[in-house]
Amino acid sequence: LSLDRQTARRACLAQSLPVWDDPQNADPAFTRSRVRHEALPVLEKALGKGVVEALARTAQLSRDDADALDDWAADAEKAVRTDGGDLDTARLYCLPPAVRRRVLRRAAISAGSPAGSLFARHIEEVDRLITGWRGQGAINLPGRVVVRRQGGRLVIRQG
Repeated sequence: LSLDRQTARRACLAQSLPVWDDPQNADPAFTRSRVRHEALPVLEKALGKGVVEALARTAQLSRDDADALDDWAADAEKAVRTDGGDLDTARLYCLPPAVRRRVLRRAAISAGSPAGSLFARHIEEVDRLITGWRGQGAINLPGRVVVRRQGGRLVIRQG
């Protein structure tokens, strides 16, 4: 939310709406709670007031950037697909790294790799098949997805 807790609480009270405090928000077992109650006060003490707002603005800018890169990657994926559905390595190589890695992630997920099990290290290994090609073998991804470079193409299949 773009509102702080106190502003939201006052708005609810002014409209006679019940206010409910989630007990998990104060439970140190949750990382978000520890950040809110331990890390943010330290940052505000060291850097001054406004840290939370600055972080929220930065998060929104990052979200906007990520959305734009995701859109770019969706278009780029269509442009790098071969007639057989593989990925053209020369076209991939020409893409900016942030877009190329998103294309690779999208392709791996399309081939059956579960998004929640596909980490940056997996995508970096696949990316090396494009940017650091030295004849290395296939890359195994979660979901029994195999990626190999073959004749100027990346072949991504479940198998």
